[in-house]
Formats: sequence, structure tokens, C-alpha cells
Amino acid sequence: MALKKGLTYWSFPDGLAGTANISDVLKQAKAAKFDSVELAVPGGALTLDADEKTCADIAKEAKSLGVEISSVATGLYWGKSMTANSAAVRKEAVEVTQKMCHIARWLGTDAILVIPGAVDIFFDPNCERIPYLECLKRAKESVRKCVKTAEKTKVNLCIENVWNKFLLSPIEYRDFIDGFKSKFVKSYFDVGNVRLTGFAEDWIQILGKKRIGRVHFKDFKFKFYGGGESGEEGAIADGCRKIARGSAWAGAYSFCDIGAGDLDWTAIVKALKKVGYNGYVTGEMLPPGPGLVERVSADMDKVLGR
Repeated sequence: MALKKGLTYWSFPDGLAGTANISDVLKQAKAAKFDSVELAVPGGALTLDADEKTCADIAKEAKSLGVEISSVATGLYWGKSMTANSAAVRKEAVEVTQKMCHIARWLGTDAILVIPGAVDIFFDPNCERIPYLECLKRAKESVRKCVKTAEKTKVNLCIENVWNKFLLSPIEYRDFIDGFKSKFVKSYFDVGNVRLTGFAEDWIQILGKKRIGRVHFKDFKFKFYGGGESGEEGAIADGCRKIARGSAWAGAYSFCDIGAGDLDWTAIVKALKKVGYNGYVTGEMLPPGPGLVERVSADMDKVLGR
């Protein structure tokens, strides 16, 4: 079975703001030749208060269009962390996860994206700084409280490797998942998120088929400046060195269009096939912009050999 090409709700116009109409998103996905869409909470009519009928109606329309719902994501974890200092906030994060399991089941999918907590949130200078061991302890406690609901609804808790300074190696990621001893705790592996410090194909080999629940696609480009650069590169390097007093070596990085960065897409697709993963690969390109949906579709076709 071929890998299924999808796109996250957040990549569609107004998706990141949570205001994109789901019907419009599904139609755009179909027109752009995507097999599936990852929906988000909140996103259009899909909120934490969504009932079974609302979800069933969405699922019915998706089926009528020939677009599958691959999974359900949420940005709520950034404000309701599973590892927050506040026990009340941790409880809210668990409740969000449990509710999302039911929403996913009503939508007819079997996976939700779960951020298990954070030592630090890179884009929020005011976030709490959680000591690593405390983060690990709380993450285990919080996810464990969700396992029973996941098993009851038969929805996978797919733990994502985000830039949260947590679960920083494939070995640790693997062992964290295995520690719950449940087939409904898996990974939501993002190939672009690991490129700064590693190689996606290595992570895929270590995680293996049984642990990979879903996959995000995006590319990543890193440039190291060691000195002596000229022209446009030199100007960029000089700008990077101004970030801190005394800096001599510098670097610049960016997430970018699939195929425009440092990822070895041939190796990644080969690794996925080698371990036997034949599920959804979902583009997660942010923020939305003119022509993005169609561009991601074409780029994914190239790396998937379609």
C-alpha cells in the first residue's frame, strides 16, 4: 500500500487562526489532490465542545468528497501543558487529550497528536522553564492518565517530537513510548523537526513500524558560517553574528518547502517503506500563504515518486 498524502488544517488559508471553514478545507484538499486532511481543535466547527453529530456530519462530508481524516491535532497544549507547574493546568491538558480521543473516534479516525509537555517553549519567552527530570516525570504521569481513554476509544496517542527540548534522541523517544506498555501510545514523527540535530531516516529505523503512528512532512535548511563569506552570504553571516557580543561563528536556519532543504527525502521514504510504514504522511507547512496548498501537494508528489 502506498503512503497516503495529506495536509494539516493549519496549512490552509485561515487554518492557523482556527477560523477556516472545514467544508472549504476538505474541498480545497480534494482539488489539490490530497488523500487526507489532519483536522485541528479548535478549527472551524470543531471545538472541544463538539458533539458526536457535529463530528459525524464532518466525517460524512469528507467521505462524500473522497478525502480521509487522518488525525486530529491541537495547539491547546502550548497553553495547557502536560508538564506545567500547576497541577490544575496539567489536569486540563489531560482532559483535553481525553476529549480529543472521543472527537477522533466520532470523526472516524484513530489518531490524535499529543505534545507530552515541554522543558521550554522556543517561541514563548515568557513560558515556564521546567527542569528536565521533572518534565519527564510529569509527562509520564499525564500521558498515563490518558491511556485508558485511548484504549477504550481505540485512538492512538501519537506523541510528537516538537522543539520542546524534550525527548531529544530517538532512543529516548522510543523508550518513552514503550514505557506505557500500550499499543495505543505511538509517535507522531516529524521528519523536519529532527534535522537540526540528527537524521530522520535514523529515527525511523529506531522507532520501527509498531511505534510510528503518524508522520509529518516539512523540510529544514541549516547554514553554518565559519568566516570569510562574501556577497549575499556574507551579509547574512554578518547579520547572524550580531545576535550576541563576541560571536564569531554563526548559523542560520529555517523550515522550508519540501525538497528545498537539507532532508534526504529519498532516504526518508526508503526508510518508511523498509520498516513497513504505509500510513499517512501529512504536510505541516506554516504559516499558510497564497499557493501553499497546491505547492505542498506538488512537492510531496515529487518526493513520494508519484
